[in-house]
Amino acid sequence: MHRQYVHLGPRTIAYFDSAPGDTKAQVLVLIHAFPLGAGMWEGQSRALPPGWRLIAPDLRGFGGSTLEVSDDTPAIDDYAADVVDLLTELHTTSAVIGGCSMGGYAALAVARRAKPLVRALILIDTRAGADTSEGRANRRAMLAVVDREGPAGAARDMMPKLLGKTTFNERPDVEPVVRRLAKQQSAVAVKGAIQRMMSRPDSSETIQNLRVPLLIVVGEEDTLTPPEEARKMAVLNPNAELVVLPRVGHLPSLEQPKAFNETLHVFLSAL
Repeated sequence: MHRQYVHLGPRTIAYFDSAPGDTKAQVLVLIHAFPLGAGMWEGQSRALPPGWRLIAPDLRGFGGSTLEVSDDTPAIDDYAADVVDLLTELHTTSAVIGGCSMGGYAALAVARRAKPLVRALILIDTRAGADTSEGRANRRAMLAVVDREGPAGAARDMMPKLLGKTTFNERPDVEPVVRRLAKQQSAVAVKGAIQRMMSRPDSSETIQNLRVPLLIVVGEEDTLTPPEEARKMAVLNPNAELVVLPRVGHLPSLEQPKAFNETLHVFLSAL
């Protein structure tokens, strides 16, 4: 994976690219989870069938991507706009769009905003519904933690929910990687992400209206967006394929990369 940057007026979008400049390759876009960055996808280049190219952007403020000068009314569609603008700059008119957790919310926003661009959709450990009142209260509490302690505090509070029990018990090497990815992010980016997730709309209708292949992946041990949420999405669309990965929590690309990569490879190979 190669670290790349595009400059769009006053802002910069950073991204990883498995085949920079290859305009003939089929494109897979993977959008990162909260509170991580595009680095969570570095192992997924191995999942690509021949002729595919992986692009993994840092959402605004994360990694090497800059924030907008004015972000007074943050919305999840901001992230979708970043992805669409990046693909436009790369002269990409069709791509498989995927995302994990918050990245899934952004992928659904891309499908809502730029339907002709989306060749297929991959939703990983995410949900269709908007935040409940309890969910918004939890996010406000996390905003307070970030104000007091920065991204490290958010990472600490979220860690028990990000990884599955099997990962904690059998793969102690994963937790430090997730903590490192989270601590690399700025407090402003993390707060902006929380605000965008709080205000995101329900995306059930977007899933219902999809007319392209849809892959839904969820970890069996995910407690943040459990398998029941994945099943709710799957029943919304007859094109949906649901894969439940055993012994996996909220971040399958990091917890069980081999099983996750095989799932991606099979799906992409059939397109």
